[in-house]
Amino acid sequence: MAAGVPNVKWFGVEGEYNVLVIDLLGPSLEDLFNFCSRKLSLKSVLMLADQMITRVEYFHSKSFLHRDLKPDNFLMGLGRRANQVYIIDFGLAKKYRDNTTHQHIPYRENKNLTGTARYASMNTHLGIEQSRRDDLESLGYILMYFLKGSLPWQGLKAGTKKQKYERISEKKVSTSIESLCRGYPSELASYFHYCRSLRFDDKPDYNYLKRIFRDLFVREGFQLDYVFDWTILKYQKSQLTAPPSRGVVTPAAGTSAGEEERVRPTMDLSRRRTSGGALDNSAATRAPTMSRTSLFGQSAGSSRRLTSEEVQRCRNGDGIRNSAIVSTSEGKRSSSTRKHYGSAMKGIETLQVSDERFHRH
Repeated sequence: MAAGVPNVKWFGVEGEYNVLVIDLLGPSLEDLFNFCSRKLSLKSVLMLADQMITRVEYFHSKSFLHRDLKPDNFLMGLGRRANQVYIIDFGLAKKYRDNTTHQHIPYRENKNLTGTARYASMNTHLGIEQSRRDDLESLGYILMYFLKGSLPWQGLKAGTKKQKYERISEKKVSTSIESLCRGYPSELASYFHYCRSLRFDDKPDYNYLKRIFRDLFVREGFQLDYVFDWTILKYQKSQLTAPPSRGVVTPAAGTSAGEEERVRPTMDLSRRRTSGGALDNSAATRAPTMSRTSLFGQSAGSSRRLTSEEVQRCRNGDGIRNSAIVSTSEGKRSSSTRKHYGSAMKGIETLQVSDERFHRH
């Protein structure tokens, strides 16, 4: 089975229902977006985008359109696959070409809207039969939603669902690509311009779309460590909830790289990020930065970057599986903190790293 596509355990008819049983997966990107106070960093969005485009490409290679791409339909894996993006919910999928001849379905108009209006392409709103270009345009809206926190056509009031769809369509058509992407790297606008330039039956150049985002990733100086915003936020919250008297740093429950979780993580939406954020772009450009405050629950007025050796330990899953780090008394804080800082870094068990890597084209 391809990466990021859940395995089918069973399917059949149960009473009045058609049933499909697939792998148990982790939280959706919508869940994680809410967990991160409804804003994701450029680094996290670019790491997600590469995998998401690959998932859509694979789906299209099997002659199907998804037609309902949205954050709820992309899930993260569990355990060793916690940093892998999965695509789910094929209830609105449609075959767009013959498997043998690759004959494309005909162009048609006056079609009813299929999918979720917030992420639907402009052509879908205009009643045009969907094709591969529309899935990719929907994906672009998801990326902007993650970066901006919302889309311009959210929250519109209307008397009926039909009227609301019409208002969303009007707002979407009247919002230029430049306006939508203003304040963000030009590659986002380039993505939309490319998607909208495709003809109905064109095969998209998926590698081109991934390449422009990979080049942006490199130019921004980001490190491909698969440390997402929620990874760091979850780690920081685990330190806030640790008993202050013991000062024990332990891996978050159920996040060991060697375990397969069976439940979705609890999303504590009541605790919002401070102005510094869970992941600051400037601090994350080359390596994760962890302050002594987050490690020991006390401020030493400084922070440092992880060394390449420490990052490698995170990748290999070499954490404190069988031991805990106990902070020293207040009087010896300065010297002991320096002494034990290196070993404390081993406790970042939650920074799981996937084996998947970008490949430059």
